[in-house]
Amino acid sequence: MVLNDDKRKNKAHLKRHGAGRRQNPGEDAANLPEKPGLRARQAAAKILAAVVDRKTPLDGMLDLENGNPAYRQLNDADRALVRAILNTSLRHLPRIEAILDTLVGTPLPEGARALHHVLTVAAAQILYLDVPDHSAVDLAVEQAQLDPRNRRFASLANAVLRRLSREKASHLTATRTVSVIPAWFLERLVTIYGREHAARIGESLLEPSAIDLTVKSDPEGWAARLGGSVLPTGSVRLPAASGAIPALDGFEAGEWWVQDAAASLPAKLFGDLAGKRVADLCAAPGGKTAQLALAGAEVTALDQSGNRLKRLVGNLQRLGLSATAVEANMAEYRPEILFDAVLLDAPCSSTGTIRRHPDVLWTKGPDDIAKLARLQERLLRHALTLVKPGGELVFSNCSLDPSEGEDMVSQVLADNPEWRIDPVDPAGWPGLEAAVTPRGEFRTTPAMLPATATHAGGVDGFYAVRLRRNG
Repeated sequence: MVLNDDKRKNKAHLKRHGAGRRQNPGEDAANLPEKPGLRARQAAAKILAAVVDRKTPLDGMLDLENGNPAYRQLNDADRALVRAILNTSLRHLPRIEAILDTLVGTPLPEGARALHHVLTVAAAQILYLDVPDHSAVDLAVEQAQLDPRNRRFASLANAVLRRLSREKASHLTATRTVSVIPAWFLERLVTIYGREHAARIGESLLEPSAIDLTVKSDPEGWAARLGGSVLPTGSVRLPAASGAIPALDGFEAGEWWVQDAAASLPAKLFGDLAGKRVADLCAAPGGKTAQLALAGAEVTALDQSGNRLKRLVGNLQRLGLSATAVEANMAEYRPEILFDAVLLDAPCSSTGTIRRHPDVLWTKGPDDIAKLARLQERLLRHALTLVKPGGELVFSNCSLDPSEGEDMVSQVLADNPEWRIDPVDPAGWPGLEAAVTPRGEFRTTPAMLPATATHAGGVDGFYAVRLRRNG
């Protein structure tokens, strides 16, 4: 493998000082004190490998009860560092890999995949995080030396990362035009939204996602109290440095709940719900259920997970709201009396949430989107049977792909002539007119809602459509 003169010089230096290999690594590891921060970097590299190579969702691995053991064993500060490293690595992964390819010069050999993740974790710190470069380099070399798979590459890791530290400004400039969206998904976005909008979606991934609140009443008043701003959805967007959510004014009193502005739209598409029987078919964790209950509906909240329903009930109790919780598979659910209205926020690829869940683009693929679109179609067809004549149904999900939205809904409506789209009037949504499609559906993307001097921009990508059954 050819790197350059820097590699040869560093390799010679490492050999002279014994850093390229250890005579008895196991004995050294047992006798030498562990370097601070090493376990955090090891956990980050392991979890990154699970996301990228094994398509394992990140949230599950960061769960404090059942997540990755190496992560759970860390203290709070190190866990926060691991999360920062992983989110940064995944958000910038195409650019990091392009830089590493340039520095290494030739592809890493078979069996060096673990080293690739060590280098990625270190590069993310050097390029994008407030971590001393020498610490990122030193801990990456230590990781390589302690891993039998990577030990022979320790000198390479040292040379590559030291050069990156010296040249990072030029590499950041050179990769500025590299899309942070993986090629398979970028191609879909360009086809759907056009190259310019697709590029804006990609750039939005690099911005911190906002924290939005749905308030029971007086959004202007709560925005003033919390230092936030009111969005066109009526949500209150918090400033970046708001502190811990449970400590904020109004949390204990149940005056608001955290909910992305785009996720608040589907429940707002219904007409007057006072006294009406409404089903929320995939209800947990309960943000939309709370909206429906707040609007005066008699809500039946379904979810097939008992644990998720317990969380929903707990959230509603804090808010002083109520709903009838039913543990059931909605695809098999048949009520004795049909509902006045139904909300189906269906399971999907979650590609609209990539600002806050950057692992989605690395754990999902075209086959997943197609499979989930088929599931949504089956769920929607069943949901239609739960609504009485003259009633309404709102279908939504957090996917950016029309195959999970507009296209799928068109297929279902073609087979159900008693149902039609009840279009949204853009005039009724000032500030969100661009999110209303020609057919009167909602289609938001992470590139919408510009940032301000004090608040992050963007919203989750969401699709929502209001359907009405003939009376």
